[in-house]
Amino acid sequence: MDIRACISEPVTLQPLERYLVPTGLFIALPDGFEAQIRPRSGLAIKQGLTCLNSPGTIDADYRGEIKVILINLSNEAQTIQSGDRIAQMVIQQVSQINWEVVTDLETTERGSGGFGHTGKI
Repeated sequence: MDIRACISEPVTLQPLERYLVPTGLFIALPDGFEAQIRPRSGLAIKQGLTCLNSPGTIDADYRGEIKVILINLSNEAQTIQSGDRIAQMVIQQVSQINWEVVTDLETTERGSGGFGHTGKI
């Protein structure tokens, strides 16, 4: 679902400037669900505006206004108007787990290899 800006006046972001954009939306999710806030591809490619902390997570117990952290990654100032589509929201079911403390982990072929260690040369 598209998320729109709900602002009293236009906001202009300079290059590399970020802004917390109000949406006017308040939701109550059931336990076991989260909302994820994601960038809009058209906004990113056409204006260089994207979401920071992406995807942003809204937990089921949050009751405040949904706000979106936008950043201007273009080389020009970009203006956001009230009603502009600024992000997308996806509702996702999440699992809750119970951690088990152990002293050793089972081994795998990858082991502790991090970024860039997928075995490709």
